[in-house]
Amino acid sequence: MLCTAGIQTLVKQEIKQREEEGCKVSHVRNVYEALVKKGAPAARFEKLYDDVERLKAPAKYVEPSDLEGIKKQRPDGPRRMDKVFSHADLYDRIYGAWLGRCAGCLLGKPVENDNKDNIKIAAELSTGYPLQDYFGPIVNPPKEIAHRNWSVGNNCLAGSITAMARDDDMDYTILGLHLMEVYGLDFTPKDVAAEWLKRFPYHLVYTAERVAYRNLINGLQPPATATYRNPCREWIGAQIRADAFGYACPGMPERAAELAFNDAALSHVMNGIYGEMFVAAMIAAAFVTDDIEEIIRIGASEIPKKSRLTECIDDCVKWCKRDRGWTSTIDKISRKYGNLQGCHTITNAAIVLMGLLHSGGDFTKAITIAVMGGYDTDCNGATAGSIIGAIVGAKALPEKWIAPLNDTLESILVGFHVNKISDLAKRTVAIARQTLRGEA
Repeated sequence: MLCTAGIQTLVKQEIKQREEEGCKVSHVRNVYEALVKKGAPAARFEKLYDDVERLKAPAKYVEPSDLEGIKKQRPDGPRRMDKVFSHADLYDRIYGAWLGRCAGCLLGKPVENDNKDNIKIAAELSTGYPLQDYFGPIVNPPKEIAHRNWSVGNNCLAGSITAMARDDDMDYTILGLHLMEVYGLDFTPKDVAAEWLKRFPYHLVYTAERVAYRNLINGLQPPATATYRNPCREWIGAQIRADAFGYACPGMPERAAELAFNDAALSHVMNGIYGEMFVAAMIAAAFVTDDIEEIIRIGASEIPKKSRLTECIDDCVKWCKRDRGWTSTIDKISRKYGNLQGCHTITNAAIVLMGLLHSGGDFTKAITIAVMGGYDTDCNGATAGSIIGAIVGAKALPEKWIAPLNDTLESILVGFHVNKISDLAKRTVAIARQTLRGEA
């Protein structure tokens, strides 16, 4: 049993999660507040957690968490897009996706989970607004952003960048590649669990992943690891793990989504799973078409059509078509989806789509808009950069974003602390070649 403070936090988050699913939570919230006020013991909060879990969501959405159920609910899609890749072209695109992901992640890292107003302040005081480059050092930052490290020497700020600094977004991309190399494309959630336990320090995984990790330590197995006392099960953690599976399946969105499902099911359910499947399928499609709306449509064809994520995707495409600029779109996203947790899959998927759709295919616009919109900025910049990087390839990426990385990606993963990004790309090409030949 968790301590009283720990279970209190989980119950509070679980009430919010059930509210986001559409459940009526006013009664359980009142009970929760009364228990806190009374100083009730942990056992009483455990019982309340069980009561919250039993709440029934309305039938407006159809959101299965099993692969067969997901496939039954998805719309028509191409599933596979045939294209013959030369070795040089495939390498350039996969390398571009890796580099794009690193650059977008690094851009968003100094302002992770901040709001667009504070991000604007930071940009104006460093390298300029609208963003056109990495954030730089700030002398005497104002109170709105003073909790951040803006000092010279911060390895995420312009002038001090020598590599892609360690970030969990990039740890998972490396781990995804490693999973496919070791277990093949038939890896299971249990294989993912084994590698987490072997490669990740517990305190450097977060939200749903940390809960799933704890559940593994306590003897649970997937899919129970994703559901037991896990109020973060629809947050962005799975969505940030998608990219390697998209890289490994160029032109094969269905296969990419299947791999993403097997990864996501360890820690997530419903829209938490769909986020990873959606992104993986978009990346797979980005190797074949540069039409961003088509890429989004193909990604959405791999998830349930009556899901909250699909509703959000449809909203974003509609809004971006009508709006003259991204600032109008972010206001609409915040009005409709701003009540969700700041790290929720749906909110952050919306920010990624905003960056892609308002970019016109321009890499700089895609990652800077995805970061200037706020929320989980390193995640969103990374996903937008990954997709555009796959479209245009490494050779077309602006030097100002790529040169500071020095072809180096740092990681906390055991056995992968310092990596050449070009080597990771070469290893990914080997997997993609096998996939395209039907050997993996």
